[in-house]
Amino acid sequence: MMRYLPALITSTIVALLLLVYFQPLIFITIKSGEEGVLYRRFAGGTVTDQTYKEGFHIVYPWNKMTIYNIRVQQKSFSFFVLTAEGLKIELLLSVRYYPRRDALGILHQQIGPDYVEKIVFPEVENTLRVLVGKLALDQLYSNEESLHQMIIKTVAEIETNYIIIEDVILRQIMLPKQVETAIETKIEQKQLAEAYKYRIDREAQEATRKKIEADGISEYNVKIHKSLTPDILKWKGIQATQALAESPNAKIVVIGNGGNQLPIILGGPAGQ
Repeated sequence: MMRYLPALITSTIVALLLLVYFQPLIFITIKSGEEGVLYRRFAGGTVTDQTYKEGFHIVYPWNKMTIYNIRVQQKSFSFFVLTAEGLKIELLLSVRYYPRRDALGILHQQIGPDYVEKIVFPEVENTLRVLVGKLALDQLYSNEESLHQMIIKTVAEIETNYIIIEDVILRQIMLPKQVETAIETKIEQKQLAEAYKYRIDREAQEATRKKIEADGISEYNVKIHKSLTPDILKWKGIQATQALAESPNAKIVVIGNGGNQLPIILGGPAGQ
């Protein structure tokens, strides 16, 4: 018995080392929002009619478990397209998608984990190349909402049996630098023209206001001139002289009879 003990210990150590080495392949943990597809090396290949749910799983080390994220995911990408005028522009898009659970095995067998780069991006890009190629640049900017609806409708038609494309978001339209500069200059000139028009309208309104004010003053002066008779002026002068005489600051009051029939008033501070 003692003769076989070293061999048993050696075998145990080898088995433990093999277990440690193959542990990532044998003990599989599938996290929340994930499902696994099993590939059986000696038993028919990819299992297409069954997926492995969340939790802990044990598989043979010669098989392989591929884990897929089945939650809604979003990825961004950009590409160049030509408008109806032949202008080269760059579109920045975001795609929201997720794989169908009931077709996860077929997806893995026929396409693989990089299905986004193989199917989603090329299909969306090809669709938008055709769509944008029919539109002029001003149509892209003036009808972004309509363009987005057209994108959604078209993408729904290219949806595969394995993938659900929830939305395609047009995040940005990037123009060549010279075109962007020309558009900015045009917008700036338009703003300046509107500012000048506003100033002209404001000055015209101010001129109208001043004319109305001047007409009112002129009419007022005409009425005052008609009402200021010599007798009225004489009476006002007498009232002013009386008020000055009664004032404690009045010093000397001399009432003469000038040619204008008005009092002559001389005075200064008290005590002078």
